[in-house]
Amino acid sequence: MARTGLVYDDDMLRHDPGSGHPECPARLAAIKTAFEKADIHPPEIPITLATPEDLLRVHSEEHVETIRRTCATNARYADPDTHMVQASWKAAMLAAGGAISACKAVHEGVVDNAFCAIRPPGHHCEHDRAMGFCLFNNVAIAARWLQQIAGVKRVAIFDWDVHHGNGTQQAFLNDPTVYYASIHQHPFYPGTGWPWERGAEDTNLNIQMARGSGPYEWLEAVTKQILPEFERFKPDFLLLSAGFDAHRLDPIGGQCLKTETFAQMTNLVKGFASGRVVSLLEGGYHLEALGDCAVAHFRALQSSTKDNKETV
Repeated sequence: MARTGLVYDDDMLRHDPGSGHPECPARLAAIKTAFEKADIHPPEIPITLATPEDLLRVHSEEHVETIRRTCATNARYADPDTHMVQASWKAAMLAAGGAISACKAVHEGVVDNAFCAIRPPGHHCEHDRAMGFCLFNNVAIAARWLQQIAGVKRVAIFDWDVHHGNGTQQAFLNDPTVYYASIHQHPFYPGTGWPWERGAEDTNLNIQMARGSGPYEWLEAVTKQILPEFERFKPDFLLLSAGFDAHRLDPIGGQCLKTETFAQMTNLVKGFASGRVVSLLEGGYHLEALGDCAVAHFRALQSSTKDNKETV
């Protein structure tokens, strides 16, 4: 069994976008409750808050200052879906810092792999623009930390959130040292993620799924398209943008995945990079399904790679 670490901090619950907003504090509470119900008590990885230098490896100074000021003053942000309060700044620093802390723990061999139960999510945030509930791009910040601080040469990112991670693609489209692969519903928000966007040295892969697609279509895409590309790329580290909003019960997504589908996708890819995998929470808005999916995903990370030969 792998030593799978968990990143979590109650202060991320204090980021409250307001009544009725789908990206609510109850999301992390649901995951915590599901873990307790499943009797999962993993080693928790202490979070070191992200620094300005961590953020600036991906974002502009103007963007960082705008988010800091917006949080400090409880001001409205230009994107109507992306709300902030004063506590949102620390939550965002915990989310980005938690992603880095997990990568550091895996890189140093403290744990074998890790799951980051973090919010606000990140994959929509671009170089100089917050959007889609995302203040900073956690997975991109983690990837740049791995390369520029830890000395990791080749990083792969697999994004299975129901929405395309436009911010992550923007960060790495012209960088052949980072492979970004996304499976996402199309047409859907944010309207990006086209198959012909292949990036530098074919290290960008977008797989569009029609509304109503289910486990067979998703697992076939992973097996026949993503696995061969990752085999070719040979990553030294794998990051997962783990959104669970492609679940059949999710109120925002329009896909038909089952809880076990997320465990199956995890099993298919977790052997890459010698098992050095860090997973970061993105979307997922049906609270019970979110908790169940996080448990299934975590248990898959814990299980031995050789015991999980998934087929389609």
